[in-house]
Amino acid sequence: MLRTPFTDVFDVEHPIVQGGMQWVGRAPLVAAVANAGALGMLTALTQPTPEALAQEIARTRELTDKPFGVNLTILPSITPPPYEEYRQVIIESGVKIVETAGSNPAPHLPSFHAAGVKVLHKCTSVRHAVKAQEVGVDGISIDGFECAGHPGEDDVPGLVLIAAAAEQITIPMIASGGFGDGRGLVAALALGADGINMGTRFMCTEEAPIHRNIKEAIVAGKETDTELIFRPLRNTARVARNTVSREVVDILNRGGRFPDVQALVAGSRGRLVFENGDTEAGIWTVGTVQGIIHDIPTVGELVERIVAEAEGLISRRLAGMLAPVSV
Repeated sequence: MLRTPFTDVFDVEHPIVQGGMQWVGRAPLVAAVANAGALGMLTALTQPTPEALAQEIARTRELTDKPFGVNLTILPSITPPPYEEYRQVIIESGVKIVETAGSNPAPHLPSFHAAGVKVLHKCTSVRHAVKAQEVGVDGISIDGFECAGHPGEDDVPGLVLIAAAAEQITIPMIASGGFGDGRGLVAALALGADGINMGTRFMCTEEAPIHRNIKEAIVAGKETDTELIFRPLRNTARVARNTVSREVVDILNRGGRFPDVQALVAGSRGRLVFENGDTEAGIWTVGTVQGIIHDIPTVGELVERIVAEAEGLISRRLAGMLAPVSV
């Protein structure tokens, strides 16, 4: 068994996290991850209201008696969600782990910590990770350029970003972006992380609540089959390459602004992709890690495989490279 500062502080068996994913982080997947001994995250804003989140938390508890968390992504918007109400539901529901992302988590920390909730904050740069540590989060998720969703604007891949963050982060830190198997887990540990966060890899499991066509598209996809949209707007997002994402890139590269692509990138279209299985229906999120995803296992099979592979690499392959020292 792999024990790290992350497993100790966040009270999970394996140093593996299923990160919050819009439309995907729902009870069936989260409970399956928890039952496998890893840390699953419900996605708060997948639920249309705080009351609906409370119901989804209750539904998850019906499926598992193990720890799980809730992702609360805090982003600026014209009409922001009622973040304080979502936060209160998390606290009142007795959830003890929250993954925050987006804006500075500092305004939310006093309420969470007063309720005994541990906060894991996702960052895309070392400077943001250091700031989050300074304001008092309990753990860091450092997100490399390979990740799905928003990789930031620095374009630093995980190989460098994780090691650079490890030099300054003293609280538990997990690595995000490009992880999908035991090799990645061992690499993250070697670079100084205490575990890994996986999104795309957990999308491609039997329990993930998305259409089978999307899972099969991930299996068929290559590491080069993603697109970076919103780059000229300094709000880069990595998504699947399809006719819609290519059109968005083309419009913005020709000087277009957000209103020119707003209808193309509507979240309602992305949700339909996951529900109906039409990979061309809208923008949908996937990471470069799809290039090493070749099957659709159950969550339990996946977690067991990753842990076994990591333990085997550490105890056999890497240990076997140590030549005896002659005296």
